[in-house]
Amino acid sequence: MHRPGRARVARRLSTVSATLAAAVLVAAGPAFAHTEVEAENARALAQDVTLTFSAASESSSAGITGLEVFLPDGITPADVTYEDGPKGWKFATTSRGYKVSGPRLAVGEDAEFSVTVRQLPDAEELVFKTLQSYSDGRVDRWIELEDSGDEHGHGHPAPKLELGPAEPGAKLVSPAPTETVTPAAPPSAASADAAERTPPPSPKEAADEDDGISPAALTAGGAVVLLCAGAGVWWFRRRTNA
Repeated sequence: MHRPGRARVARRLSTVSATLAAAVLVAAGPAFAHTEVEAENARALAQDVTLTFSAASESSSAGITGLEVFLPDGITPADVTYEDGPKGWKFATTSRGYKVSGPRLAVGEDAEFSVTVRQLPDAEELVFKTLQSYSDGRVDRWIELEDSGDEHGHGHPAPKLELGPAEPGAKLVSPAPTETVTPAAPPSAASADAAERTPPPSPKEAADEDDGISPAALTAGGAVVLLCAGAGVWWFRRRTNA
């Protein structure tokens, strides 16, 4: 009579244990639904380091459409090169970082992409604040410096990358080149002096130049007219005396 009772108790205990285990897994699940970043050779001053970002989907009705990353001090948008990401997604720099976005992913599908950083700064930890957008307009803000969520980790901590110490002899490379506008060269001193020594044209010369007739041309024309007039007078007098 005692064995059936013990069996029932054992079955009940097994059922309760399974239920509790399932509840713990369900409760702990969202704690891992964070946006994270990882890299190989994550050391201070390391060059050409590839960072991989992974963003878990937390929506049951919309797909992820993009992630905007805010770069920490020591990394500029010009230092970042896009490597790979979801099909159809594009990379664009912003004033404070970059954005990777494109066609929405399937509901429940996580987003993952990678970028290469020209050089990591001399630091112990890098924080990449991230905005995660969905097709229904929802935005998850992974920007908290500390995980301020509840005991299950239901917060929105920013992705962090721990850096090892710099390798011996590692140095900070020169900043990434940027486009610069070359100003027009100022006039030389010789040309400036020549411009100062050249007198301005007189009002008459300016008027003649405006009419397209030079003073020399006017003088020569007047001489020809006078010469013709004198010849005409001489010929007339000769005819009269004859």
